Amino acid sequence: MSTPLAERIRPKSLDQYIGQNHLLGKQAVLRKHIKQGVVSSMIFWGPPGTGKTTIAQLIAAEIDRPFFQLSAVESSIKDVRAIIEKAKKNDLFTPELAPILFIDEIHRFNKAQQDALLMAVEKGVVVLIGATTENPSFEVISALLSRCQVYTLEHHKIEDLRAIVQRAVETDALLKTKKITIKEDEALLSFSGGDARKLLNLLELICAAEQNIEITNKKVEAFLQHSPSSLFDKGGEQHYDIASALIKSIRGSDPNAAVYWLARMIEGGEDPKFIARRLIIAASEDIGLANPTALVMANNCFKAVEVIGMPEARIVLSQAVVYLACSAKSNSAYMAINKAQQLVRDQPNAAVPKHLRNAPTKLMKDLDYSKGYKYAHDYSGHFVEQEFLPEKIKETILYVPAENQREAQIKTYLHTCWKGKYGY
Repeated sequence: MSTPLAERIRPKSLDQYIGQNHLLGKQAVLRKHIKQGVVSSMIFWGPPGTGKTTIAQLIAAEIDRPFFQLSAVESSIKDVRAIIEKAKKNDLFTPELAPILFIDEIHRFNKAQQDALLMAVEKGVVVLIGATTENPSFEVISALLSRCQVYTLEHHKIEDLRAIVQRAVETDALLKTKKITIKEDEALLSFSGGDARKLLNLLELICAAEQNIEITNKKVEAFLQHSPSSLFDKGGEQHYDIASALIKSIRGSDPNAAVYWLARMIEGGEDPKFIARRLIIAASEDIGLANPTALVMANNCFKAVEVIGMPEARIVLSQAVVYLACSAKSNSAYMAINKAQQLVRDQPNAAVPKHLRNAPTKLMKDLDYSKGYKYAHDYSGHFVEQEFLPEKIKETILYVPAENQREAQIKTYLHTCWKGKYGY
């Protein structure tokens, strides 16, 4: 079996690498560290086909370190420990000489497997480079995450994809034997969804049977229609497009569309925990205070999916999706934290009002800390009017209740308490 095109033209140096300029551009921090030989453990987080494996290999080559590669899907704790022991026995037990241990799909390692890496990473026995398509905050244990720098990779830009295609046509030994004319590339680039591997696989398939090839949008579309199995890639652009369609259908209160997009994800082999996590986010961002029980439902859905697994987890996911789609909606809490964070960035040093500060010492009391604070429970209705924001931003409105029954009740209560002072 011949080596795939994506592997045949894999860059051999940093200068050959195309894309991810925020990491590997001439002035990028990661590139400077690599050139200086100052490389610590790191995790690459990004969609498939963005170069995570390639960058790891280039780092090892650039700093001249031994390179060990494992796939979390196929490897065990025994495999991890074997590499660590090999590193120790080869007198590589110094950060200056430690080999690179690259673990692809590190998010698939369980807690025990990740724990097995901790000491080796801490002592510098190996330099860990992990690759993941999932948010490492959820999938990598905190102890390991704290020992690694996280770098985010992005979908390749259109100009990068064009450069990759051009490089393949001009440098690959097999493609150079053919006459390839790229008349139109919009369909080719669009199907790739920013995934270089997917792009090169499609290019290779189109060029496989002919010597003289003229690539047009019509030719690409016709080829894809006859290759339905190549249309789905749960890690590619459709993965994100369909996830987006699911969430927007829930936000738009359309249970029919929402359960349809859920089915598309399930039939495509999507990780059910990926779906459940996004339902938790939607429950808070799009439903929020209109129905706080939605967050409880979504969180319980995630726990149930973890416990029972597929195929039965599809029933739990369907229940949660339909419930969220049919629920009342409010993004007031989401908008409030967005406004609050922006306000903090604009006024980062606004002082805490003295009446809100604790006064555990005599000096603090002499400085009027806590002076004038009114304890709400001492007043009728457990409410007394006083200012809680810093002086610079007093009376700022961040939370604005939505127009629905539950938040109308909140709005009525706030209006009663503040007597319309803040515009409620």
